[in-house]
Amino acid sequence: VQLAESGGGLVQPAGSLRLSCVVSGFDFSGSAMRWFRQTPTKLRELVASINAGGDYTYVEDFARGRFTISRDNGKGTLYLQMNDLLPEDTGVYFCNAASRSSVWGQGTQVTVSS
Repeated sequence: VQLAESGGGLVQPAGSLRLSCVVSGFDFSGSAMRWFRQTPTKLRELVASINAGGDYTYVEDFARGRFTISRDNGKGTLYLQMNDLLPEDTGVYFCNAASRSSVWGQGTQVTVSS
């Protein structure tokens, strides 16, 4: 099982980023998926989740209205569109499969700073 996150970078406040997570080694289309983040001041926390079919999503309060989770089962890829970024969104973002919850990728660094 491999999870490869990408798309992070340095962005100014109010900017946008689109994170991607390419998955291999298990049945991606059969698993709910999640985005987590680890910030300098907090333990790893859930950001958003999506069911296997992609028709139900959940976004944590701090990201609601700014972040959108989506997936392309044909490409085995999970996405996180992040808009109106805040400095407190700075951290390392990870994708995770509900059916393989002990497996983590290397994450992608997001830095929001002017």
